Amino acid sequence: MTDIVRSAAVQSLLDRASGLGESGGNPRLKSITRDLLQALMTIIEKHDISESEFWQAVKFLQEGAGEFGLIAPGVGLEHFLDLHMDAKDSAAGRTGGTPRTVEGPLYVDGAPLVEGDVNLSNDPDETDTLSMTGLVHGSEGEPVKGAILHVWHANSQGFYSHFDPTREQTPFNNRRRIKLSDDGRYAFHSKAPRGYSCPPGGACDTLMQALGRKGDRPAHVHFFVEAPGYRTLTTQINFGDDPLAATDFAFGTREGLLPIPNRQGDRVHVGFDFVLQKARGPADETFSARPRLRVE
Repeated sequence: MTDIVRSAAVQSLLDRASGLGESGGNPRLKSITRDLLQALMTIIEKHDISESEFWQAVKFLQEGAGEFGLIAPGVGLEHFLDLHMDAKDSAAGRTGGTPRTVEGPLYVDGAPLVEGDVNLSNDPDETDTLSMTGLVHGSEGEPVKGAILHVWHANSQGFYSHFDPTREQTPFNNRRRIKLSDDGRYAFHSKAPRGYSCPPGGACDTLMQALGRKGDRPAHVHFFVEAPGYRTLTTQINFGDDPLAATDFAFGTREGLLPIPNRQGDRVHVGFDFVLQKARGPADETFSARPRLRVE
């Protein structure tokens, strides 16, 4: 195995490639680029990666670009971001509240804004009827006023509206933004989601198979929760009685986010309360800059 990454020649190459000697550009980006390039070069040396393997990896990334939103949680990077933010919160003395977890790539901006006991499902579906009820309150138990609960989930085939390869779902099926009353109570019902897997034969599925893993997700429901004066929450619940919850390929399963549904015939009820942290500044009340599909 070679040992040239620490050599003067390669260190000079890294400085030049990342623009450290140039007066223009973004200093933070330069530093990150240098560290990233050095890490990649170190991996090439450590594992003696061949030229052919390198370009095969580039080809995989080029062809799999459309599934990066699945690959990122699948290899644990999106969960690591949550762990990183948790660690920063702990260091800053920010504790409590409903745990955050992965957003996933399938949110759609612009879902109907509705009130009351909301029906999420526009389309018929051969699955149970899900109902969810609960409260959105602060860390001291106070009702959160002016909250909006964003909800989205898959249908019985594991497909999300606006991303359904069958093109059979109507716009915003199983998607709503719910404007809550000042008592913080919410209620909605829908045709219950089922678990699903990475698209067969796609980049995510190919990678999972190469790693000896399965790309399965349990039945789950996604949420954003926003309210004036409170920190915006990105989370989801996995159905606690779904066996796949223990092996969720996206690492979305977290303690506190595994309610056990109450199943009565073809009816499924989940009771779940959301606890929000107080905002410490305007940035806490915004969503991340992640690219999301916008539908008018």
